[in-house]
Amino acid sequence: MQRVRARWPPLQSVGQDPDYRFSLANERTFLAWIRTALALLAAGVAAVQLVPAFKFHGGRLILGVTLVLLAIIVAGGSYFRWTANERTMRLGQALQPSIIPRLLAGGLTLIAVVTLFLVIVSG
Repeated sequence: MQRVRARWPPLQSVGQDPDYRFSLANERTFLAWIRTALALLAAGVAAVQLVPAFKFHGGRLILGVTLVLLAIIVAGGSYFRWTANERTMRLGQALQPSIIPRLLAGGLTLIAVVTLFLVIVSG
């Protein structure tokens, strides 16, 4: 545990306080990702509970589980991204690019392809 604390000390003890506007913007971005994750989670539950059954057995479950997994990835990734950005701003370093948009775009593309397949098979 000590090794983890040495590598990732509490944010307040790292560097200098950034301009509060940057911290608030970072927090708003984090909350936007959380809203996206919440929408994906709701869509996953709706896919399993409300979407009419496809002719492909288990199609709703596949669709719902994929949406929920994507929600988990976005929610978890957004927290780590928020802390990394905050730490970077406190140290006066350049922000690193995020992988979350790529994961979200790839995941939604996969979900769209699976949904198209299920609709075509059921039609």
